[in-house]
Amino acid sequence: MAFKFLSRGSMKGEKAGMANSLRASMSAGSIFRILMRFFQFLMGIVVIGLYAQDLNRAHKAGVKYDSKWMYATITGALASIWAIVCMLPLVKAWFLFGIDFVVFILYVAAFGIFGKMYIKEDAEGNGGIIRMKNAVWILLTNMILWFITFVYGSVVFWKYWKGRTSFTGRAPTHPQMSHA
Repeated sequence: MAFKFLSRGSMKGEKAGMANSLRASMSAGSIFRILMRFFQFLMGIVVIGLYAQDLNRAHKAGVKYDSKWMYATITGALASIWAIVCMLPLVKAWFLFGIDFVVFILYVAAFGIFGKMYIKEDAEGNGGIIRMKNAVWILLTNMILWFITFVYGSVVFWKYWKGRTSFTGRAPTHPQMSHA
């Protein structure tokens, strides 16, 4: 009982700590945003790992790089970098939802390229083909993740744009208080 003030996490005159302010600023939308961006980052790294190993193998063999594998690797790298930028606390990624759409389109193209090559391919025990068949589904997953954040950013942007503010003149009117 005597130490009840400790369980509340604050004492009279104590400033709000970083943990308290972080907890207060975490809404369901910000948690969703951080989780989605984290998964986008991880999946981008997976794409880099799946396609860059073939580029590395071509480099060691002295063979010219295949542009399709370079495209997939660069798409994974760009997506990972953008996901990290969007996880930063001061970045309003919903305002730049168009970049999410561009990354989504990049993944659509990569899925189309590799899906056409590998979805119907019979692996016949070939580990490389099995890996590439799995990589196609990773591309599809990335495509879906980026589409979700594009739609989410579009909705948040639209709500922000249509919001009522005193600066736009669309603020709600308040009844006058009578001074008796």
